Amino acid sequence: MHRRQLAGLGLLAAGLGRPALAQAEPFPNRPIRWVLPYAPGGPADAFSRAIGRSITERLKQPVVVDSRGGAGGVLGMEIVAKAPADGYTLGVGGTGSLAGALSLMVQTPYEPLKDFAAITMLTLVPEILAVNPKVPARTVAELVALARSSPGTLSYGSGGNGTGPHLAGELLRLRTGIDIVHVPYRGAAPATTDLVSGQIQMMIGEGPAMLPFIQSGELRALAVTTGRRMPALPEVPTLAEAGVPDMELENWYCLLAPAATPPDRLAILRRTVVEVLGEPEVKQIIASQGATAAPGTPEALMDHIRREIARWAEVSRAANTRPS
Repeated sequence: MHRRQLAGLGLLAAGLGRPALAQAEPFPNRPIRWVLPYAPGGPADAFSRAIGRSITERLKQPVVVDSRGGAGGVLGMEIVAKAPADGYTLGVGGTGSLAGALSLMVQTPYEPLKDFAAITMLTLVPEILAVNPKVPARTVAELVALARSSPGTLSYGSGGNGTGPHLAGELLRLRTGIDIVHVPYRGAAPATTDLVSGQIQMMIGEGPAMLPFIQSGELRALAVTTGRRMPALPEVPTLAEAGVPDMELENWYCLLAPAATPPDRLAILRRTVVEVLGEPEVKQIIASQGATAAPGTPEALMDHIRREIARWAEVSRAANTRPS
């Protein structure tokens, strides 16, 4: 009887020990999926891979960048929202997928403020108003005059409905009263390619994607969207300087996980990513893309998303942009 009691106690102790061992399971202990909801070749692709390499070194687990472009980033972020909330699936959200899409799509497959857990802001990216060199406009004023003289004939590109360049184009249309036609693409890179070839005439695109073509003379920069001039283009005025007020904006990218991801795993991820964003090599790669590293708290990120949702909803209403 005594032996049976001891055996029973041993089995009970073993059973009680299993949850404790499960709770103590190290994180991460397998590859992390980094969903990039944009076409390859854009600025988010470059800095995602740089950040991923450094996270791999620090956490001793590979970070696999998975490009899932489409619908202005919505398709990729849907994957993240519906993934297991275990810390092994992360997504790069941005202006379009977390704010603009809510106003420009009949229905999004997720609610940004409910279906994601914030990790940190990643980068801020300036945008540039540029035209194909064949367009006979060398200033913003000349471009506006040209558009007014031929309504509906100038087309502008974007990486998709609801993306930063689309929202910026709608805001320009609203601020100047011009009639220009939006042409959505599956990413910033193909839109820029068609701008260079002359398939579209203009675009407010991300500085990193457009800068090489501007420097080579394949595109003509008319203005930047930030409050200050870009160091790489000191001769190019801001939109405010060019006579278009209330159009200061930057595209932004942040890192999110599914909403129910355990807080301790989110803390590990956030601490690691913030440390990586401070590494000189990573900062240099981000800067080479014309972007700025902008790590912050999860609370600050969610507040930023909330403000952006409200801002672009108002722009969409004012511009009478219809959901698709």
